[in-house]
Amino acid sequence: MKNLIAELLVKLAAKEEESKELVAQVEALEIIVTAMLRKMDPEQQHAIAAGIDNAMHTANVDASNEDALLLRNYLDKLLNHPRV
Repeated sequence: MKNLIAELLVKLAAKEEESKELVAQVEALEIIVTAMLRKMDPEQQHAIAAGIDNAMHTANVDASNEDALLLRNYLDKLLNHPRV
């Protein structure tokens, strides 16, 4: 039983480390995208936002789906209210 608990704790620690790495990757990408958007003209930014919105509609993302809502909210935040 002790071995099983120890094994589960090791797996949990590995998952936590993977999660931290993914968070760091996402934050790095957010910084890069924000910097790129700031270098663009407002018209280009609007065109990108419209293209993403169109792609979401084309992909038929279900607005009632919790994951889809989370994605849409994050896209809105990133495109319209980027990090300072």
